[in-house]
Amino acid sequence: MSNAAPAAARPTADRTTATTGGVTLLVLLGTLTAIGPLSLDMYLPAFPAMTRDLGADQAGIQLSLTTCLIGLALGQLVTGPLSDRWGRRRPVLVGVVAYTVLALVCAAAPNAPLLAAARFAQGVAGGMGVVVARAVVRDLYSGRDAAKYFSRLTLVFGVAPVAAPGVGSLVLRFGSWRAVFVTLAVIGAVLAVAVALRLPETLPAERRSTGGLGATVRTMRSLLADRVYLGYALTQGFAFAGLFAYISGSSFVFQDVFGVSAAVFSVIFGANALALVAVGQANARLLDRFTPRRLLVTTLVVGVVTAVGVLTGALAGSLAVTAVALFAFVGSLGMVMPNSTALALDAHARHAGTAAALMGGIQSVVGALAAPLVGLGGEGSALPMAVVLAGAALLSLTAVLTMARPRP
Repeated sequence: MSNAAPAAARPTADRTTATTGGVTLLVLLGTLTAIGPLSLDMYLPAFPAMTRDLGADQAGIQLSLTTCLIGLALGQLVTGPLSDRWGRRRPVLVGVVAYTVLALVCAAAPNAPLLAAARFAQGVAGGMGVVVARAVVRDLYSGRDAAKYFSRLTLVFGVAPVAAPGVGSLVLRFGSWRAVFVTLAVIGAVLAVAVALRLPETLPAERRSTGGLGATVRTMRSLLADRVYLGYALTQGFAFAGLFAYISGSSFVFQDVFGVSAAVFSVIFGANALALVAVGQANARLLDRFTPRRLLVTTLVVGVVTAVGVLTGALAGSLAVTAVALFAFVGSLGMVMPNSTALALDAHARHAGTAAALMGGIQSVVGALAAPLVGLGGEGSALPMAVVLAGAALLSLTAVLTMARPRP
């Protein structure tokens, strides 16, 4: 794989923007990407309280996670092609403003079904920022450079899952679960101001798509017909499904099955996220010596081994084995996500927004299937989460070794 992008993919103006934007641009793009983890993770410590307050069961509350993730997928699918036509700034600004308003709607939800509906809409708005952040990186970089930049983004958006459950627990000490969504609204408002003031336009008018809906459909059809692109997208999607099985099930597993407190759960969750951040930064350095694909395949093998460790811990009823194996599994995703993203987008600079949208949509839809599977497995055991997580890890490795194998 070539490490140099075509001249059209990396114009001088865009490279100048990246250089002058520096840390500010990195933090802003990382925060936009973090909308997903913030939306999904901050209210995890409130799950037991929400089941009581809304008169719902575990599956009913987990449904709000699933609908939010489906919304994230739809928001990306719609916004990606639009950003190829209209530029990057306008769609993301609309998205973060809508996200702020919808967070307040979630805070006022009177029951679990209405909360799930509001979370879907909030996910749509959040997905608009996520896909644009990925497209901006592809506007500026390709190959190893893109993989390195995506790795550095983990340093920023990785803070979200570290801080989110802790912030959620802190908010719960002074208010109800509804206050968590008010906090998300405040974060959204601050982000909207930052986007308006600091996000540069990285897609010049001469590089924008001029086709309508038909052109978008044809582009998506060609992407789905690209075996390598689809293989890497599914690789990331299945890996995310494993992560989402952990996200949706860990609160119940650690607090209800193993009996740890909300504060201890937040520490465990934060430690796992720190592992993801650390491995992501190691990935950026290792890319100087190894190709993105080699790092990706190696890490996916590690992911399968550690997922089996989680399954072993669940069968043995061991908190220590389960926690250590989850730490290693979540950490491994710090290499899976940036490398699979860069490899999937590498050959699609002309339609970076659409390619990022379809990849994000696949990731979200596949991930959304994990939560109900964990919930349907029943309560009182760590086994349902472990089985879904292990299955997702094996499917991710299979996808990269078969569909995403290099072209002859």
